[in-house]
Amino acid sequence: MKEENIHIRWANENDAEDLLKLNDAFNGIGTSVEEVIDSLALSNELIALAVIDDQAVGFACAQYFKSFCYRALQGEITEMYIAEVARRRGLATLLIAFIEEELKARGVTSVTILTGQSNERAIKTYEKSNYARTEEVLLQKKL
Repeated sequence: MKEENIHIRWANENDAEDLLKLNDAFNGIGTSVEEVIDSLALSNELIALAVIDDQAVGFACAQYFKSFCYRALQGEITEMYIAEVARRRGLATLLIAFIEEELKARGVTSVTILTGQSNERAIKTYEKSNYARTEEVLLQKKL
């Protein structure tokens, strides 16, 4: 893979199979190509794709929303994954910047990222992009 052939773009339905493979490696969820295509068509989720030499090697997802609690739109980068073979090339930083640019264009003024406390590599990447750790606590419940 040649560094000069790296680019970031928005995912589309033609990327469904690649997204499925990447997400299976990341989350192991086991969705179908049809579910990915439906999600791309019906969701407001922003999905950026990292590509090297015409091969999808990573993705990042974001959401944005308006709450009466805040004056401005809020954003969240919800998922990020780079295939092992493509890591340590700056792709995560490129994906973050790409998504941030779009969120800003849509009026978002604050972006949140949630990751595991032990995911030091990801935390360092986010801090490199000027995200700061907070003292917030995540509570979760399955329904």
